Amino acid sequence: MQRNVSIQQLKDHVGQEVTLRGWVFNSRSSGKLAFLIVRDGTGLCQCVVEKKDETAAAFAAADKLGQESSVEVTGTVRADERSLGGYELSIRAISVLQAVDGFPITPKPHGVEFLFKHRHLHFRSRRQWHILRVRHTLIDEIRGYFNRNGFTLIDTPIFAPSAGEGAQTLFSVDYFGEPVFLAQTGQLYVEAACMAFSKVYCFGPTFRAEKSKTRRHLTEFWMVEPEIAYADLNDVIALAEDFICSIVQRVLRDHRADLEFLGRDIASLERVQKPFYRMTHKQAAEILHGPRARELLERDLAAKTARLSEIETAIKEREEKLRGQGIKEWQREKMNAELHDLREELDEVRIDVQNIPHHMKLAAEFDPNGDLGGSDETIISRLHDRPVFVTHYPRDCKAFYMKRNADDSTRVNNVDLLAHDGYGEIIGGSQREENLDALLERMREESLKESDYEWYLDLRRFGTVPHGGFGLGVERTLAWLCGLKHIRETIPFPRMMGKFYP
Repeated sequence: MQRNVSIQQLKDHVGQEVTLRGWVFNSRSSGKLAFLIVRDGTGLCQCVVEKKDETAAAFAAADKLGQESSVEVTGTVRADERSLGGYELSIRAISVLQAVDGFPITPKPHGVEFLFKHRHLHFRSRRQWHILRVRHTLIDEIRGYFNRNGFTLIDTPIFAPSAGEGAQTLFSVDYFGEPVFLAQTGQLYVEAACMAFSKVYCFGPTFRAEKSKTRRHLTEFWMVEPEIAYADLNDVIALAEDFICSIVQRVLRDHRADLEFLGRDIASLERVQKPFYRMTHKQAAEILHGPRARELLERDLAAKTARLSEIETAIKEREEKLRGQGIKEWQREKMNAELHDLREELDEVRIDVQNIPHHMKLAAEFDPNGDLGGSDETIISRLHDRPVFVTHYPRDCKAFYMKRNADDSTRVNNVDLLAHDGYGEIIGGSQREENLDALLERMREESLKESDYEWYLDLRRFGTVPHGGFGLGVERTLAWLCGLKHIRETIPFPRMMGKFYP
């Protein structure tokens, strides 16, 4: 009986005849040999068919197959270090399920807008395949870590009657004639659950109506939120540190090849070891006001300005060559691809050159009583070679449920974890205010209606204890792990301001 195997199983079938079921990723012919790169969801494999009598039908079929044609190829497995994946298939027969012509995402360069309009097909590209494989493992390790460490999963509602974070970022929904909101966080609900189970977590989609188009923002994203009873801020930080180390170690163990394909600096991730750096918000403000931040941005500006000149020169050179005579078609295609990449980089570098002076001004004029902005987080995280915990933010810029610091009433017992390499915040957490009177006072300051939070206040009336937790954004974490510039690549179907198709 014929063996149907996956590409990742080929190593176990060398010398045997097998059948692969997949799609044509690429193809070419040299006249006597036809080469098909077939993908099946587990990897890529080069399949070779010779033009001879016994394989005439297979050769004729291979010679006509377009990109993304669905096929079953039967042949003998050969080990070959030069081949993609280290193995190839010597084809005896091809069964064509569908011959495709005109697949829109060709090997030639495409703009970002085009790719995300065709996101349903964009998954099939190698880059997206590698990214989403890492996402799968990240999510598996998130669940695995908490399940191994005695946490109980609590599924929290997506429809919420009131704000968990800032009311200005709520999506309103008509709920049978009553206004409710898409959940910004499951935190308030897991606070209730941790009083029953002691250690809990929720994991699911969350929604923020932030009118932002930066590379760090999505309107719909996934977040995991653990909560622990009988815990102070130090307990929350210890949990976050151990959790991040577990995630990074798992991804490095299982996805080194994926990270290398994506161009990630592996050595940088290998430095994610305990202890992480720790500083207060006051110390972060001192860094932003000081010479280290200014010198970093001055170096950036000089480097980006020089790169801008290099790119402009390279574009002119290629455009001149393309206007010349005697250029072969493959050379023309190569130069057009290079021009596409150069023009995209040119746009990015121009934006950087425009923004850096603004970031320098923001850092120099940073308000010591304000929250850290995205550019502030980037500066601090780039000045460290491991993740950085920043604690004790000003009370007035943080959420109502955060516990006031005992030594400085203007501060709260909270923490943000900034991922190094310039990725900024991936975790935000705090010790929660367990004192009913203190919580009510803060809610009145924020003009929050007590009636909307009666159930939450009950947690302080009946068996209150010190407790705390944090939220980790999956997409920001994945962008950091994979070294991605834009968060839109980290989720199968990104939802951004003005973008909700497909």
